[in-house]
Amino acid sequence: MRILLFILVSLNLYAADATLKIQKDVEQRSRIALVDASPVVNNTFFKILLSDFKISGHFLADTTHHIGDVNSNYLLPVLKSKEYVLKFALSQQTGTKLIVRLLKASDSTEVFRKRYAIPTKNKMPFLAHKAVSDINNVLNYADISWINRYVIFSRYTTPRHSEILLADYTFNYKKVIIKGGLNLFPKWADPEQKSFYYSAYSGLMPVLYKINIYTGVKHKVAMSEGMLVCSDVSKDGSKLLLTMAPHGQADIYELDLGTQIKTRITTFNGIDVNGKYIDDESRIVFVSNRLGYANIFKKSIHSAAVSQVVYHGHNNNAVDAYKNKIVYSSRESKNSFGANTFNLYLTSSTGTGTRPLTTTGANQFPRFSTDGSVIQFIKHRGRGSSIGYINLKSHQSLLFPLSGRKIQSIDW
Repeated sequence: MRILLFILVSLNLYAADATLKIQKDVEQRSRIALVDASPVVNNTFFKILLSDFKISGHFLADTTHHIGDVNSNYLLPVLKSKEYVLKFALSQQTGTKLIVRLLKASDSTEVFRKRYAIPTKNKMPFLAHKAVSDINNVLNYADISWINRYVIFSRYTTPRHSEILLADYTFNYKKVIIKGGLNLFPKWADPEQKSFYYSAYSGLMPVLYKINIYTGVKHKVAMSEGMLVCSDVSKDGSKLLLTMAPHGQADIYELDLGTQIKTRITTFNGIDVNGKYIDDESRIVFVSNRLGYANIFKKSIHSAAVSQVVYHGHNNNAVDAYKNKIVYSSRESKNSFGANTFNLYLTSSTGTGTRPLTTTGANQFPRFSTDGSVIQFIKHRGRGSSIGYINLKSHQSLLFPLSGRKIQSIDW
């Protein structure tokens, strides 16, 4: 069983990003400059705003850190070449407060004004995200509310111990919410991010729990010998895809939470893991070693036929899905004594239209945003690791450096 757990973990552990060509016409994006009117200049906050504007795919932000008055309509002549100017004032004397004003650069007309406040200082990044998503909406661009979401992840601390944390998408905010024991594979239980599932491996048998992040109330969902992982949740939250090994080999099951009935979906005498719903939840895509190496397959939930999705790569060991879109990690080198290259690819549930998303490093944990427009991943390159994002529409990409302990799994 330890070997099975190691295989399941390692299927997700190897692998993140790259350089992308910016293909979108810059004229389709709004040129915006930022003017900081904060009592105490916060360079981190300024950089978060720049990142938010960039990854949205809708703005070309001036990277110069201008200083000015939030209440004045006066704009420096150099700013007149922009389309918009965002004036903001961040205060963290008691809690965190933010004032933003969006002005037309041509005539200083005010387009948008809003005040934000939260009682804590450490959640400061979320004020930046909310302000940028509000400005994006005011200008009638496609929704980018995914930047307001929590990221949840598990990281190792010591042997057979891990902790589960919440973060904002840039990882400038992090908070430990579960510690003690071996707690792995967190998975959001609902779109509102009120609760999540996770697997506890500290007892004699793995247990799947569901916990509310606001009340702390948790309850036991399922138990299974060998391994127990929740890899996906149906849209209405009524069913879960589980990886379990009650018969010695890992297979994928569907659990109906209302009836507590578990339906076995795969029956291969090998390793089937990481099931994800596709095609209106009538099928699943998953990772299996039925070819002698990890690869991506799909099957109907209610029939036995299995078909291969990916036909290249030596080890395609991680997958995520959104509707009929699939993103997966593929090993493209074979180095027995050193680092290997794992790149991300985007394809469809029919295996057509495949294109690479990354070109360097070892890229792992690909995850779609809730609207399928952005992919999150972890990138290892050299001795460093980063959390990365790729906007599939604008081809913009971002990397934020990670430091500290090794991430075991991630969801957002």
